[in-house]
Amino acid sequence: MLVERGRHRLLIDVGLGGNVLSPALGVSRGGALLKTLRGLRVAPESVGTVAFTHLHTDHTGVGFVPDRHQELHKAFPGADYLVAAAEWSPFWRGEITVGAPSWDGFMVPMSRVLRQFGNGDEVWPGVTALITPGHSPGHTTYVVSASRGRRILVLGDAFHTPAQLTHPEWPSGPDVDVEGVLEARRTLLEQLLAPRTYAFAFHFGDQAFGRAVRDASGGGRHRPGHSCPARSGSPDPPRSQLSSGARRSEMELMQYRWSVGVP
Repeated sequence: MLVERGRHRLLIDVGLGGNVLSPALGVSRGGALLKTLRGLRVAPESVGTVAFTHLHTDHTGVGFVPDRHQELHKAFPGADYLVAAAEWSPFWRGEITVGAPSWDGFMVPMSRVLRQFGNGDEVWPGVTALITPGHSPGHTTYVVSASRGRRILVLGDAFHTPAQLTHPEWPSGPDVDVEGVLEARRTLLEQLLAPRTYAFAFHFGDQAFGRAVRDASGGGRHRPGHSCPARSGSPDPPRSQLSSGARRSEMELMQYRWSVGVP
């Protein structure tokens, strides 16, 4: 997800990249993030901060790219790379193997450039880290504040499907701590049901943006929204102006662009 405030840009997670998931998880097609950014007229050099919700391979794929000598460099050369200290440490110690990214392709170069943060820290102007462990040890939800009291919670993988808002007791296969996930979901649902609060979930497909609302039984459910509710900047280029590759890869991440007014 790309968050823009004036001329400043924050990118939350960097997709699957060239990684290939297990066939048991379905068909995976990634790697078009940088091309999609170009289709949106966003140069990698213009991104000032990259923040990771967690360190699974489908969220870290385009963190580093090789040069012509096959040396790895940041894909966003001017950006600070941020991750929660509670997430980094167990991955760096090799304690977490489920979903872990490449050691040489991500962890080692990340160790040279990363900045760590804690729960409640403001990681970018108007963006606060809410540590929601369970899916991974330091899984982070980012709370993005906008003008007129609006905010959006970037959920990472606290929820994998809209059905889990209605059935938060349903875990996901890669969760390392199911009880932690359930506690995180209780915390998040309470916040999501608050007024003027929106959600962004990476794995919700074409329903990635939306709101949590109460159903007839008093539980939560996902009400999808197909446009960004707090846009104040320039409109995105029309779909007809995006390359065919950019259109195909939109759902990987980058059609999700939130332009926020200064609160």
